[in-house]
Amino acid sequence: MKNKSSFLSVKDHSVSGEQFELIQNSEYGFLETTPQPSSDKLPEYYESEDYISHTDSKRNLFEKVYHLVRSLSLKKKLSLINSFSSKDKKLLDVGCGTGDFLQKAFQNNWNISGIEPNEQARDIANKKTKNSVFEIEQLLKFDAQIFDVITLWHVLEHLPNLEDHIAIFKKLLKPSGTLIIAVPNYKSYDAQYYKQFWAAYDVPRHLWHFNQTSISKLVSKHSFKVEKVKPMWFDSFYVSMLSEKYKTDKMNPLKGFLVGLLSNVKAISTKEASSLIYIIKNS
Repeated sequence: MKNKSSFLSVKDHSVSGEQFELIQNSEYGFLETTPQPSSDKLPEYYESEDYISHTDSKRNLFEKVYHLVRSLSLKKKLSLINSFSSKDKKLLDVGCGTGDFLQKAFQNNWNISGIEPNEQARDIANKKTKNSVFEIEQLLKFDAQIFDVITLWHVLEHLPNLEDHIAIFKKLLKPSGTLIIAVPNYKSYDAQYYKQFWAAYDVPRHLWHFNQTSISKLVSKHSFKVEKVKPMWFDSFYVSMLSEKYKTDKMNPLKGFLVGLLSNVKAISTKEASSLIYIIKNS
């Protein structure tokens, strides 16, 4: 396999139980889930009541923590996009899930559009956003250079045809526009601690696994520039708690919390938080 080497073998813990390989791409530095499911088969790996970004359920500790973190994050996300708004305030949120972020932006006078492939999540989102959320095919139907901000909150890792999507975002952004990408960071301490049990690998739903170098190389190929990288401090706690469950096959929230805390402490100096937000400018 040219320019690629094996990195780690990882199990799909949440749906299929199947085993996948993470292959390192030497050109960009990201990891590729191998084999990648076909476009027809990929939706089957999202068919689980445990895939909580497609529901608003709060049945157990993990779901309650997830929704608490999501609620706390909304205000910070809004503040971030407000710093890049223009008079038009046009926002595209790709992979918007059940639409909470879009709803928050709409309530704060943004002109919103969302993309969500999952029908169940899309229906929930449309009830919150006055039918502003579309299927993924809509990406090719928007006019060029119309959005001030395009956001992907833990979505880029799910998208097949990675470079094609980056090219589409380039086309849709205004020349002064901002692309905001949040993804897990496999260079974080919690990733290194849990190894094959790290929940943020989430194979095969996560097709790609990024570090800072790989994101910079990927977007620079399309004349984007990473201007700033921000940590997502809450992610390490949730990911570590779920990773602990995968590793020990039982709930151990205290241990997961402590690993997440240690990961954040280390990230203060290493800048390698569990998840990172990349502020990317058109150039």
